[in-house]
Amino acid sequence: MAPSLARVTEVAHTLWPLAGAEPWDAPGLLAGDPAAEVRTVHLAVDAVLDTADEAVELGAQLLLVHHPLLLRGVTSIAEDRYKGAVLARLIRGGCALLAAHTNADIVADGTSAVLAARLGLRDVRPLVPSASDPALGLGRVGELAEPVTLGELARGLQRVLPATAQGIRGAGDYHAEVRRVALCAGAGDSLLAHPEVRGADVYITSDLRHHPASEAREEARVAGGPALLDVSHWAAEWLWLEAAAAELREALPELTVTVSELRTDPWDFALV
Repeated sequence: MAPSLARVTEVAHTLWPLAGAEPWDAPGLLAGDPAAEVRTVHLAVDAVLDTADEAVELGAQLLLVHHPLLLRGVTSIAEDRYKGAVLARLIRGGCALLAAHTNADIVADGTSAVLAARLGLRDVRPLVPSASDPALGLGRVGELAEPVTLGELARGLQRVLPATAQGIRGAGDYHAEVRRVALCAGAGDSLLAHPEVRGADVYITSDLRHHPASEAREEARVAGGPALLDVSHWAAEWLWLEAAAAELREALPELTVTVSELRTDPWDFALV
């Protein structure tokens, strides 16, 4: 018998406990009848019009996303606005919406852990350990099996991540040797001054803004610090979806769990 939405939500909150979410975050069940049956779950990074349509067309009863649709204040869900249109399409299609965000970042198989594994890092530990369990936390730090140049690492990332218009931006000597890697899947410029980041050879993250990146680059020239690799936010977190799907399949084998391959990175092209 198909589990209820309440049961699937309970399992999701076991895999990615809400207690692990950052105080500003808004994960959890965003729309849907807890008593409704769920036979198919579709996973995506973002709840956008295309992923909502895709979930409904696939006949999914639940769209599980990484980024909460209602993270910031909303005063209207009228359908002439993006968030209202997404919710309306899902509700009319009988598809609930659930988000696992920073609570999915800190777990052992979270977003940064998956990226670290795909890069083959060893002796991996959290960049910012959780107060409740030092084995969990935000970001990851680890060592490459063998030193490579910054350019070679960037090329390796290019092979691991799905292609986007942004590609990969680097700051640092393309030919410099790197071995210790700090990373944070998603927006991570708030950690540029973290001791573990400063002690790494390279820091991989997303959404690096001009001033924080410029200051980190200049600080590295004066006092030492990591090279920077800025990757697509969507691409880095998309890698986690298949790991999340595998965990759901194991916990609820009666479910059909699918992963979206739609690119929801916001940029369509870049001119260089």
